[in-house]
Amino acid sequence: MSIEWGLLAAPFAAGLLVLATHVPLGIEVLRRGIIFIDLAIAQVASLGVVAADLAGWQSPWSIQAAAGAAALAGALLLTWSEKRWPDLQEALIGLLFVTAAAAGILLLANHPHGGEHLKDLLAGQVLWVGWGQLAPAAGLYLALLAAWFGLGRRLGRTGFYVVFALAVTASVQLVGVLLVFASLIAPALAMRRRTGWRRLTASWLLGMLGHGIGLVLSAWFDLPAGAAIVCCLSALSVAALAKASPLAPAPLAVRGKSDL
Repeated sequence: MSIEWGLLAAPFAAGLLVLATHVPLGIEVLRRGIIFIDLAIAQVASLGVVAADLAGWQSPWSIQAAAGAAALAGALLLTWSEKRWPDLQEALIGLLFVTAAAAGILLLANHPHGGEHLKDLLAGQVLWVGWGQLAPAAGLYLALLAAWFGLGRRLGRTGFYVVFALAVTASVQLVGVLLVFASLIAPALAMRRRTGWRRLTASWLLGMLGHGIGLVLSAWFDLPAGAAIVCCLSALSVAALAKASPLAPAPLAVRGKSDL
């Protein structure tokens, strides 16, 4: 089976744009120990998309505005909960995720294409991303990266959640909830033993490799692109972790007689 390489260029570029913001944000998420924030904010942004669709909003800008408003509301809610109950933040993030997911199911319960719509939001349609969709996302990502690397820790708790919400909102529209989460966590987790720019660079490279291999496999075997990329990112992450942390030999006291 032949592959139309030209058709993969825009989806691969979309993946690179997502990685540009999600790798540094993923490193910060791991540092803060709030692993599932991406899933929660992405699901809230998806809820905004569903609400806009049911309201009859057809303009891409109006849908993006609805998704962004929902994500910012979720981010501000998490900012407040972290101040109020910092020891419960991870549990509250999980609760926000399942609540947003359940609300989306309820809103689409009587929609004739509800199941397909939910699948598209979850797994995305990255293979069908066009160049026209990338320019607005690239502009937003550039502004967010400038704020992130320019201000750093001075952004504070609220600034972090706002930057995170805006990045996730754009990413969900491009690649879907699952791939947003994998792009955030897998590269940063795989390179957790590195620091500074070495960690950023290695994470970006691993993410690029995962996106590239996943797209090629999806085109070659006619598989859903988003799911294929997620599996590739996860496999590369586990392989990198295994290489960085090889299994230690068992203590002599617990070895079998055949080992002696």
